[in-house]
Amino acid sequence: MSITVYPAIDLKDGKAVRLLEGDMDSATIFNDDPAAQANVFHEAGADHLHVVDLDGAKQGQSVNGDVVAEIVESFPGRVQVGGGIRDRAAIDRWLERGVWRVVIGTAALTHPDLVREAALALPGRIVVAVDARDGMVTTHGWSEKSDMTAIDLSNRFADVGVAAALFTDVGRDGLMKGCNVRATSELARSTRLPVIASGGVKGLVDIADLARHASEGIEGVICGRALYDGKLDLRKALRLARDEQI
Repeated sequence: MSITVYPAIDLKDGKAVRLLEGDMDSATIFNDDPAAQANVFHEAGADHLHVVDLDGAKQGQSVNGDVVAEIVESFPGRVQVGGGIRDRAAIDRWLERGVWRVVIGTAALTHPDLVREAALALPGRIVVAVDARDGMVTTHGWSEKSDMTAIDLSNRFADVGVAAALFTDVGRDGLMKGCNVRATSELARSTRLPVIASGGVKGLVDIADLARHASEGIEGVICGRALYDGKLDLRKALRLARDEQI
């Protein structure tokens, strides 16, 4: 079975950056022109993109909105966007601007009714971000740790039309330690939601390992620093994810 590869563009101060474990002070700038970076990914064969407004996640409202809009307008494929989306108006605004799916993190924990109502009204357009450290959900740009497990948060929205649970192992994000395939597959087996893996992808081995668990409910994988650092060849990753020989 195949999975979807989502190259990631994280935005801080209008630039494409990568963080270490979600630490805003650890940002490394990789491209001053995020829309151009999106086109680089498209030219390599990507037809999906994952964009995060890091400043928005911290402040609870869109900060890099104009930059996100430029990416959506220039990228021919499907773009899912997260970061600071805390109310229905923000959800509707992004969908009206051509975003494929909206990713909701903090509000999924603090305002679950928002997610339920939006997912029921917009089936297949809402993704719940399940950002966890040691199995427990984190919020507000990963700066605060809750008392809810990743599995419980995912199951909270299993029957309302949510498109997927985006599971990030915060302790691995940006460090290229390898994706936590074990925790991702455990979550996939424990919820009816398709699961997108994120955090720590270091190379083709992670893509292959996740693809082997596709039948358990793993729908895709987000790749960031490994792409920017040249440790992961996007063309090969896409072929491997599609169950092609490389």
